[in-house]
Amino acid sequence: MGNVHVSMTERRSSKQQSTGKRRAARGISQREVEDVEEMSTPRTPVIYEVVRRLGDEEMERPAFSLWWSGVAAGLSISFSLLAQAVLHTHLPDAPWRDLIAAFGYSIGFLIVVLGRQQLFTESTITVVLPVLNDLSLENLWRMLRLWAIVLLANIAGTLFAAIFCTYLPAVPEDIHQGMMELSRILTNIGWWQMLLRGIASGFLIAAMVWMLPSAETSKLAVITIMTWLIAVGGFTHIIAGSMEAWLLVLAGDWTLWHMVGNFAVPVLIGNVVGGTALFALISYAQVVEEI
Repeated sequence: MGNVHVSMTERRSSKQQSTGKRRAARGISQREVEDVEEMSTPRTPVIYEVVRRLGDEEMERPAFSLWWSGVAAGLSISFSLLAQAVLHTHLPDAPWRDLIAAFGYSIGFLIVVLGRQQLFTESTITVVLPVLNDLSLENLWRMLRLWAIVLLANIAGTLFAAIFCTYLPAVPEDIHQGMMELSRILTNIGWWQMLLRGIASGFLIAAMVWMLPSAETSKLAVITIMTWLIAVGGFTHIIAGSMEAWLLVLAGDWTLWHMVGNFAVPVLIGNVVGGTALFALISYAQVVEEI
């Protein structure tokens, strides 16, 4: 990140020097030129480089660090369902209730993203860009290693959270019932719907990651809006949704094999397709001639 910042600063300084005299003749002072540069959105190749370097740094992390960061993300993301259930339970039964309650879904993502914890669906774009930039067996192995560790760690975190909420009196009964009511929405979604909705969710998470480098002071709004759209659209997310799926397994609504075959597999495929095959490839195609 530091190198990217230096690179951006150097480019801005060069631009200021080359355009400062020209614009001064039009009545724009050098200070105003600097203000324009500061307010400008980074070019697409700059955003690409920020995300690519972030992915490269993530793949270099030790397995131990990735695991515990992934477990922390799984625990944190469980607060999405909890916050959504709190709003769902306490808001009046009105047509707009679900639109407002869906904002609770953003809470877990805010904790994970702003806390720099490892979330599998973010890595469907961050670690893919370095691989596209340098396609080799070594980079493919590094990507698959990170995916495997983080995915298992995320799901372990949500399993712990589901056990905690189910078997310990940590959550008020009405809130727990609200969590179960929201979780049972999954039982009405078929295999292909799980997959297709997972594609939309994966695309939105990848878009969120792509937008964050240029969001600056608007990061909170970007994360909130993009994840709210996932919730209100009924899209499926392999990690946030696994909290709901584990609750259904622990309550006896689903068997473990039903959860794996009818939830985890299609949603995982969908998230990877949406985040990698669609968004990451499109993002790379935008800049391949400029990098």
